[in-house]
Amino acid sequence: MSRRPGVSVRVKLTLSYAGLVMIAGTLLLAVVWVFLLRYVPDGPIDTRGPFVPNRSDLERAFAPRIALAWVLLLVFGLAGGWLLAGRILAPLARITSATRAASTGSLSHRIRMEGRNDEFHELADAFDVMLERLEAHVAEQQRFAANASHELRTPLATTQSLLEATRADPDRDVDQLIARLHEVNTRAITLTESLLVLSHAGRRTFARERVDLSLLAEEATETLLPLAERRGIALDVSGEVAQTAGSPTLLLQLVTNLVHNAIVHNDGAGGSVWVSTAVDRDTVLLTVENTGEPVPPQAISTLTEPFQRATERLHNDQRGGVGLGLAIVASICEAHAGRLAISARAPGGLRVTVRLAYAPDRGTAGGSP
Repeated sequence: MSRRPGVSVRVKLTLSYAGLVMIAGTLLLAVVWVFLLRYVPDGPIDTRGPFVPNRSDLERAFAPRIALAWVLLLVFGLAGGWLLAGRILAPLARITSATRAASTGSLSHRIRMEGRNDEFHELADAFDVMLERLEAHVAEQQRFAANASHELRTPLATTQSLLEATRADPDRDVDQLIARLHEVNTRAITLTESLLVLSHAGRRTFARERVDLSLLAEEATETLLPLAERRGIALDVSGEVAQTAGSPTLLLQLVTNLVHNAIVHNDGAGGSVWVSTAVDRDTVLLTVENTGEPVPPQAISTLTEPFQRATERLHNDQRGGVGLGLAIVASICEAHAGRLAISARAPGGLRVTVRLAYAPDRGTAGGSP
């Protein structure tokens, strides 16, 4: 933003300090002057006694010294104010320098201001925290862009390979080619739709309504029941009414992703998925547990990152999905100011808990969202 040149803050502070010194000095001299005039007589003085000055003598003697005192006060106020303002504004200069460095893309720079805590130190610390979060966010976005490009490139490269193979072998089974292209295209569409959902959830631009998580859990499990039956997975839904405020579409996507993730990352035939809802004081809980292979503890913290999967063997497995399920869950949960907790079950599999704000109906005990 272009602005017209203006007076620096240091000059303004200097003039302010000098002005305060001049006002205080003037008031002090005025008090002294009034005090002296009160006790000095006006008119001729008896010369037979000791010498006592009258008001005329006082004015002639005191007036030049008042002028000299004003000049000294002005010089002292300007010089002292300039030095004091420079010392006070020194931390602000460091913050400005760091801001300019950040504006050029140098997010690794930190102020790390020393000394005791004050307003400037609080500002510097807040700026360092902002830079740290911004640097982490940019790095995450760069990783996400690289991973998304890689994941989107895979179906395109597969399609190109299939078409080139068909061109080299005109007698190849067309039905098999169409089925394979349909599978690859479906995966690309699923990935693209997941990216759109993830982007929409991150913007947090949605209308909030009262939503019952128990109803969403029933709807999600009913939708995914055919998939669970084909894989031999038993679904169990239980719990109480759990009212919260948010986007019904996004929260349904959250529950669906959790249940779908629990189904596809399971033991297969004989596996189980448990979905439950509960109310805990001022929050509501949605818990999804599943049987499955043991998950290493070090892998838990990476599961909500885009394109991360619990086990390496699932990387090229179609049943592993596109690697955005839990990333979308984390983004939707964050957009609703909720908390997401993921832990490994001792027998194997995962336990995922979503905690959101409790928002009961106005007609029931509680308040508004």
